[in-house]
Amino acid sequence: MKIIDLSLPIDDKLVETHDAKIDRITHAAGVEHFNWVVMSKQPNGQDRFDRGERVATAQEIPDGEMLSLEVVHSSVHMGSHVDAPFHYGSTCEGKPAKMIEDVPLEWCYGPGVVLDFTHMKYPDVIRKDDVVAALQKINYQLKPMDIVLIYTGGDKLLGTADYVNKYVGMMPDAVEYLLDQGIKMMGIDTIGLDRPCFEMFREFLSTKDKSKIWPCHFLGRRREYCHMERLGSLGSIPKPFGFTVSCLPVRVRNAGAGWARVVAIV
Repeated sequence: MKIIDLSLPIDDKLVETHDAKIDRITHAAGVEHFNWVVMSKQPNGQDRFDRGERVATAQEIPDGEMLSLEVVHSSVHMGSHVDAPFHYGSTCEGKPAKMIEDVPLEWCYGPGVVLDFTHMKYPDVIRKDDVVAALQKINYQLKPMDIVLIYTGGDKLLGTADYVNKYVGMMPDAVEYLLDQGIKMMGIDTIGLDRPCFEMFREFLSTKDKSKIWPCHFLGRRREYCHMERLGSLGSIPKPFGFTVSCLPVRVRNAGAGWARVVAIV
């Protein structure tokens, strides 16, 4: 058995619309943090701490080091993640939309299929006919509950402006075709499932045409499904089908998405 990591990290070095920030407390600095945590809970503890009093010194701590600690301030849409129906809208198919905690885990573990669109380049978009052609190329017929991975190579642009602004996105007819085959989970190796967002914003604001803004996402108000964004290394999967995908999302209370360690099990 081989496990292939398809995930991108939550990275505070990336400059994006919703940047992540990570406060890192080192092992050495953890001694001071430990003193503050303990003393801040005691009567007059903060004042005593501010005056330089300590309940434990570095010499009293094993090796002069406490545990490391990272505090992450991040959108649930940073790094590889699963979008739940609630992200698309408050209702789905006439009922309250599922939040990330509500997504059935059965949707998040199952047979994987990679569809290769690396021959397409921005401003190309993936339509239904492209999906049909990609399936014909690998001689595969989708089954209900397959997990479909859209391979564009967009992850290679990570850290550049093009990762945010110039990538191959999907059109609603392509997504709807997958849903017609019984797909509940799909994923893409770009920052978003739709075409580049600022391009959509410009077209929507100039025309006020509702079809121009997040059409693949808003489709999820009418038909229930989940999708993953910001995948990576889809080209490392050695065959287009005959493997398993695991994309179990982190449970974030009352949220429309959750980070996931997405892997292919071959």
